[in-house]
Amino acid sequence: MSIAVSVRLPEELATELSEFAKISERSKSFLIQKALEAYLDAQADLQISLDRLHDLKDPVISLEDMRSEIDL
Repeated sequence: MSIAVSVRLPEELATELSEFAKISERSKSFLIQKALEAYLDAQADLQISLDRLHDLKDPVISLEDMRSEIDL
């Protein structure tokens, strides 16, 4: 099921979206959905990285040790 969401965009961004939608033969809704999915995935990855960075129980491996482990 889809839910309608309203969003306000700066005119320049809205124009760029419209132009890209026309060129790519995709709807603006499709492009916004894909962009939001990519953004949310990236944010989730960032949060996982930050959580691991601040987890004192998660060992830090130096680049030199990592290269040695994988024979580079």
